[in-house]
Amino acid sequence: MKLTKEQKQEIRDQQNQENKTKRVTAPELEKILYEAIPILDHGFVRVVDYMGDDSSIVQSARVSYGKGTKKVSTDEGLIKYLMRHWHSTPFEMCEIKYHVKLPIFIARQWIRHRTANVNEYSARYSILDKEFYLPSKEHLAAQSQSNRQGRGEVLEGDQAKKVLNLLKQDAEQTYENYETMLNERYDGSVIDEKNVGLARELARMNLTLNTYTQWYWKTDLLNLMNFLRLRADHHAQYEIRTYADAMLDTLKKWVPITYEAFMDYRVGGTEVSAKGKILIQKLIKGEKITLEKSGLSKREWNELMLAFNLKDNLI
Repeated sequence: MKLTKEQKQEIRDQQNQENKTKRVTAPELEKILYEAIPILDHGFVRVVDYMGDDSSIVQSARVSYGKGTKKVSTDEGLIKYLMRHWHSTPFEMCEIKYHVKLPIFIARQWIRHRTANVNEYSARYSILDKEFYLPSKEHLAAQSQSNRQGRGEVLEGDQAKKVLNLLKQDAEQTYENYETMLNERYDGSVIDEKNVGLARELARMNLTLNTYTQWYWKTDLLNLMNFLRLRADHHAQYEIRTYADAMLDTLKKWVPITYEAFMDYRVGGTEVSAKGKILIQKLIKGEKITLEKSGLSKREWNELMLAFNLKDNLI
């Protein structure tokens, strides 16, 4: 990831600010505020603003004055209770704003999480940077045979090299055509003084989806956790997962008590259906169960076995 001189200076200026406030702050998050955390080859995530901390959740849950309770252990117990029982509104009282640079195809996947305020870099007004995401060889994989949304075996040798070359050539060619249609280079220089360029809002449609875009993404803590629960999961696409992993670390710095409860009950926990609950009760009693008599589909059965690390031959 490379930042321009202007971007680096902007970050330094922001980090050198000294603003006094009577509001709660998160000391660990303050340490990395405005910092560009590198993601993929040209992307990044920056926390640029936030509101509230763990005590804000406790305060709103009790609708009390002051900064939660005096005992951290009591606050921790309440946050765990809220998380365990899927309470939502207390977690909506905290908000965070990120500046994200990401490939367009990941942005289109990301925007499916509609519970956020988003303002994206506009290619109607400005020329997009000449930067494209090119995956490393270990992340080039064939289509999974068992999952329509997933990846299978990693491509190797000449096949991997050919794919990377195609991705690079297509991106560079379409960007060159983009500049030609604009009659302007990405650095602002005019290509041919005799010609008038195509409107930017039209020229942009030729670009490949691995072109980088940027946006500001503001959301509350509840919806951030909903996003991270899905996108930091090992089933999520690798590229968006790298962003989620970095944001997961900012969550830990921002609301450490909530983070621990989130990792315990949401990320590390599992959901069980009513039928699955009955089967587990039978296992505890020492009864043997089989797929045929379980009332579960094959997929449900496999998910239950995997979640509890059970094996068919032991049941």
